[in-house]
Amino acid sequence: MSPGHRPARELLREAARRLTEAGVESPRVDAELLLAHCLGVARARLVTLDDVPDDVATRFAALLDQRADRVPLQHLTGTAAFRHLELAVGPGVFVPRPETEQIAGWALEQLAGTDRPRVVDLGSGSGAIALSVAHEHPGAQVTAVERDPEAIGWTRHNAERRSAAGDTPVEVLAGDMTDPALLTDLDGTVDLVVSNPPYVPDDARLPREVADHDPPMALWGGPDGLDVVRGLLDTAARLLRPGGRLAIEHADAQGGSLPALVRAHGRWTDVADHPDLAGRPRFTTGTRRA
Repeated sequence: MSPGHRPARELLREAARRLTEAGVESPRVDAELLLAHCLGVARARLVTLDDVPDDVATRFAALLDQRADRVPLQHLTGTAAFRHLELAVGPGVFVPRPETEQIAGWALEQLAGTDRPRVVDLGSGSGAIALSVAHEHPGAQVTAVERDPEAIGWTRHNAERRSAAGDTPVEVLAGDMTDPALLTDLDGTVDLVVSNPPYVPDDARLPREVADHDPPMALWGGPDGLDVVRGLLDTAARLLRPGGRLAIEHADAQGGSLPALVRAHGRWTDVADHPDLAGRPRFTTGTRRA
């Protein structure tokens, strides 16, 4: 070990042990990602790293303190990976989850072969779904709707970053997905509506990373978690053209109740539920009746 340096293996071993004791689900991975962030290198580079300069070790220790206190990893690094994108995130915006990548993938499958589809992402948050559609289907005309004044700042920031990188620009609109006056100029013209709405039941217990740091407006959905979805269905039915497609993410326990709600709404056919990679119910889809 060089003077003024700490062994990388020792730092990571101690960090992983501390995060394990703090109840973090993926302690070794989080420790490695934090150290890579402090060093400004890819996580894979840590394999060949012997020593860590003391100033970097000090910064790493400070971030480790916060992660042990259950501050989300993405808030500490300032970014969240989502499909092919790296999104800026932080306090005030819902951190996109890997599970949501599947609903984005489904959406893109529905758009295959359509040159200029019209797409609306209701409750866009960081913009993860909307920006992935624009990135992977460059002809899409995408509108991202977000009502939270803090969260929409992140939506706009990420949209501006992706546009500057050459992606098709995404329109970002402040609005409530349940508002009957929302996007009335698009009524009956939209090809796809997708949403990861607030769906957590009011009495649910959440991990500290979520309960303490994700914005309440992005989480809570009433006694059964479906209050916002009820209004969302009216908006989606109004916006979509006949044959247009809808996708709504939901909680594990709503794999029966949300599809039933969509069917009972009366304006949808081909209602189906889809599992995530772990086999848990994850999102519901339907087709707008003619």
